[in-house]
Amino acid sequence: MCKKHPHRHPLQCIVPPYMMRKLLESNENNAIALKTYAQNLVLDEQIRSRRQVFGSIGDLEKKALAPESFSETPEPKPSREVYSAQNEQKLPGILLRREDESAPDDKDVNAVFDAAGYTFDFYYALFGRNSIDNQGMKIIQTVHYGQDYANAFWNGSQMVYGDGDGMVFNTFTADIDVIGHELTHGVIQFEANLVYQGQSGALNESLADVFGIMIKQRTLNEDVQTSDWLIGENILIGDKYAIRSMKEPGTAYVNHPELGTDPQQGHMDNYNDAPYDNGGVHLNSGIPNRAFYLAAYEAGGFAWEKVGQVWYKAMTNKTLVPENASFLQFKEATLQESVNLFGTGSQVTTAIENAWKEVGLDVVV
Repeated sequence: MCKKHPHRHPLQCIVPPYMMRKLLESNENNAIALKTYAQNLVLDEQIRSRRQVFGSIGDLEKKALAPESFSETPEPKPSREVYSAQNEQKLPGILLRREDESAPDDKDVNAVFDAAGYTFDFYYALFGRNSIDNQGMKIIQTVHYGQDYANAFWNGSQMVYGDGDGMVFNTFTADIDVIGHELTHGVIQFEANLVYQGQSGALNESLADVFGIMIKQRTLNEDVQTSDWLIGENILIGDKYAIRSMKEPGTAYVNHPELGTDPQQGHMDNYNDAPYDNGGVHLNSGIPNRAFYLAAYEAGGFAWEKVGQVWYKAMTNKTLVPENASFLQFKEATLQESVNLFGTGSQVTTAIENAWKEVGLDVVV
């Protein structure tokens, strides 16, 4: 039976709405730029409606609409297809690459093909997860979507990437962590299915960042000290800019000529339930993001070996983490799963306790 929910799966793009709002304000007197960003917002709204429809249906219907799974083998392997929309708004578009085919002369196609492979390997090698739905789901991706489209998104069944506007945004295929982030929205959809509003929505965004950064870290063999903890550092044009910082939310971009300064929050004292951001889903995701960074840094080593294991267990525990989970509920889930994995009073459990306290989650809020 279908269940309607207005905030189940609105569009989950890597570029948050507060960035687009700022770009519109900054370009009131620039007709070309204003048209580009206004068209982006209209396109986002059109895509959002499809996400809401997909999110309102039941699990059986979702499975029926998902891309076909490949046949099970003793050792699951990714099944990837990459298409080009040829700068139109048609999905999936023209097929340019799939498994066991040579790489075409298109860097965007090859970048997302490789990143999907890194993502599949990350989830399977570390957690035994067989693709996005854990049932061998085919990973379908489309590049070159729309004209100067400045975003990337998971639409409920596939990934889509714009080429960027060339003014503020580069191609959205440029960062492994962004691709991992959006594919993780698919994993969340089939697991916690967190309501995309308020704190549960912020947890949705944070989990996508957490696993996106770990996918990049593992691909580049970076430990917690050598990682930059930046999301989208190659998408936002300029060496000193990124879309988000997990280490220091609010510092990903400072005094940007078009975007101003990153408004993300990193502590509960500054919690912002902005209505234009579904109750602050992107603004407040910095709070659990920073908690993960702090816990992983204190635990040391590779993030995916310790604290990352705890976060995955919590994300996939529907009893401890309901669809409308609060930050406090997710905190308690991580502590319980850490005790299960590493024991009470262990280095990992202590690091997680300290991290949540540092971001203001030491009391009921």
